Amino acid sequence: MELTNARWRTATRSSNNGGACVEVADNLPGRVLVRDSKDRDGGTLTFAPAAWRAFVAQTKHPA
Repeated sequence: MELTNARWRTATRSSNNGGACVEVADNLPGRVLVRDSKDRDGGTLTFAPAAWRAFVAQTKHPA
């Protein structure tokens, strides 16, 4: 997977966790990428945009 054009940003809720942050790149067509900021080469999760939106919505308002 080509990640050269991914623009990574740190999740807003991760900023006070002593470096335990999640980074998200949502600028690529048809996918949202997620990785651990402490281990950027350790792997990347890939979500379809609709799946990512559903995941974020669920974490904001858990059942």
